[in-house]
Amino acid sequence: PAPKAEIAVAPAIAEVQPQAGISEVEALALAKKRNCFVCHMMDKKGVGPAWKDIAAKYRGDAGALARMENKIVKGGSGAWGSMAMPSQSQVSEAERTLFAKFILNLK
Repeated sequence: PAPKAEIAVAPAIAEVQPQAGISEVEALALAKKRNCFVCHMMDKKGVGPAWKDIAAKYRGDAGALARMENKIVKGGSGAWGSMAMPSQSQVSEAERTLFAKFILNLK
């Protein structure tokens, strides 16, 4: 029989470490469920900023978590260019907190 082909894992996903109360699997499932990948990627700019760029920009900023949670629920513009982030009010408060912590802890 033919040897089994190895399944390649995208480097952006493979580099993620479990962080801040939400595992990589949970974070990526939540992002897929809430359609985050339509605009964001882990380590490349898409329509919106890369999550790793967000983490780097706000590393050490004590108010970043609250601002990020607020931006998820209310949307906003100006921090990363002219493209506005639409409101994501369907994301629960618990999901916002977990996901914002996950992103802010990316390296």
